[in-house]
Amino acid sequence: MRIAIFGAGGIGSLFGAMLARSGEEVHFIARGAGLGAIRESGIRVFSPQGDFTVPPQPASDDPARIGPVDAVLLCVKSWQVPEAAAAMAPLLGSETAVLPLQNGVEAPDQLSAAVPKRHVLGGMTRVVCFLDSPGVVRHVGVSPYIALGELDDARTSRVELLAAALARSGIEVEIPETIAASMWEKFIFISAISGLGAAARAPFGVLRHLPGTRRMFEDAILEGVRLAERLEIPIAADYPEATLAFFERMPEDGTASMQRDIMDGHPSELETQNGAMVRFGEKLGIPTPTHAFLYHVLLPQERQARGNGDTG
Repeated sequence: MRIAIFGAGGIGSLFGAMLARSGEEVHFIARGAGLGAIRESGIRVFSPQGDFTVPPQPASDDPARIGPVDAVLLCVKSWQVPEAAAAMAPLLGSETAVLPLQNGVEAPDQLSAAVPKRHVLGGMTRVVCFLDSPGVVRHVGVSPYIALGELDDARTSRVELLAAALARSGIEVEIPETIAASMWEKFIFISAISGLGAAARAPFGVLRHLPGTRRMFEDAILEGVRLAERLEIPIAADYPEATLAFFERMPEDGTASMQRDIMDGHPSELETQNGAMVRFGEKLGIPTPTHAFLYHVLLPQERQARGNGDTG
């Protein structure tokens, strides 16, 4: 398949490198030092599943230089989705599938506001990885996983073909019965772990070991479950218990990408994770006190990172 990776951060670089290694035709849309590294040196991956390097790959900061592709994996941060969607038109052929892999559940609607909705899939991913430096990916935990599907859950050939290409690359792939449920299950988990990790400035092992932070994590999960239930999202009946079990298996020293961004003073996905939980709660009339606490405690740092912090 001819696949565009829109955004060459940790996830985009990892998945793009895995697809290129397995023989797919991969094109990267990237910027700055990352663009130069991919063009000149390729991508080097350090992973508990085996280190590997792919040679220099086609890359550009202009989607028009790439042209139509079979699929776009959208791997930018969630707050960058509208900008990416506005630049995506040159990549779209008549059957191009656009797979958003952001944390949160709002990316499909944001994409559909800028590109024809027929192109947009639902999707989510699980993996812990980051860039050590431009073109160098550190995969530190959680076997790479992607769930994808049409927004109406129809089983189409383009979804089947993309799933097969991802699976050939070594990514665990699922086409769930209801993609919205998979997206919400990820959204509930990542918002809890990201907000809590950012507020506590602590890795996963510490968060689950201390009784207070563990209880806050459980409370945040249950708040998200109540929102999903009100929206009639069919998340799994055993979701809270399964999520706690998954939390137990995460690497002791692991951190979420939003947490790392906030701790480093960078703009983050706060608005599309804890902020979105608060907005859903207000709209539905369901209290979300844990998420509200995390959101409002972290908001001053987010505003400062974006250059609009209050000075007094």
